[in-house]
Amino acid sequence: QVQLVESGGGLVQAGGSLRLSCAASGSIFSIFSFNTVGWYRQAPGKQRDLVATVTSGGSTNYADSVKGRFTISRDNAKNTVYLQMNSLKAEDTAAYYCNLPGFSIGWGQGTQVTVSS
Repeated sequence: QVQLVESGGGLVQAGGSLRLSCAASGSIFSIFSFNTVGWYRQAPGKQRDLVATVTSGGSTNYADSVKGRFTISRDNAKNTVYLQMNSLKAEDTAAYYCNLPGFSIGWGQGTQVTVSS
């Protein structure tokens, strides 16, 4: 069974930092380390947006809204992808999810990030 588990969210003041983790388990092991992984976020009443991706080789890409503040990284040995979020803003408040773009993998439960202004 494929499973993605997100963690690390919480309540933080504007300007603060959080580090999110995305761990893969189950049969996803066979594809997680060899493919691009993305972090997405969904605010209440809004669509789910892709905010950052990291390829199997470590190349990264970011949405303009988080560029310079967020850093995505991965540890293939641990089947884990991270999202370091600095200089957080109220508009970063959302549920954050990880997934593999282009693959039909069910969404995890997400981790809530709430930034107070």
